[in-house]
Amino acid sequence: MMKSFGLSRNFFLFKELTKVIIYDNMSTQIIYVTEEGLLKLRAEVEQLKNVERPAISRQIAEARDKGDLSENAEYDAAKEAQGLLEMRIAKLEATLSNARVIDESRIDLSQVQIMTRVKIRNMANKAVMEYMLVAESEANLKEGKLAVGTPIAKALMGKKKGEVVEVNVPSGIMKLEILDITK
Repeated sequence: MMKSFGLSRNFFLFKELTKVIIYDNMSTQIIYVTEEGLLKLRAEVEQLKNVERPAISRQIAEARDKGDLSENAEYDAAKEAQGLLEMRIAKLEATLSNARVIDESRIDLSQVQIMTRVKIRNMANKAVMEYMLVAESEANLKEGKLAVGTPIAKALMGKKKGEVVEVNVPSGIMKLEILDITK
């Protein structure tokens, strides 16, 4: 039997349902990460559990001490922040449980795949770009790390040096030539 601690039954059921949805969506999806990416995910979970969670608990306790909870916006905000934090922790833990570290020594450089660095040329404006294809959790365009789920990465996957690929982007079709594939 679960206690709702003054929360409505519907809110509590929604919170539990949200957890089930997060676990259900993440439970079957294998996520490939680098060793560095795995360490970052673990560090983030530890930060959220050991620093953020206690801080939000203190905020809830302080707001509870201020009196009537039915009209206490500070309490409501802290409880909402707690729910969002718990969802983030659950999502990261599900990601960690499905994470598989990529053995970078076994990467085949004859074709574009995750963890390869690919140099491409936009055929329309002749601009040359270089990206490393990484897992969604490690993507950072400023660092040149492109998520494998993006339209460009999907179009490049499995292609070889010298091939020209067509990518459907919001502005139309973009033609890209693969110039080089490296680690």
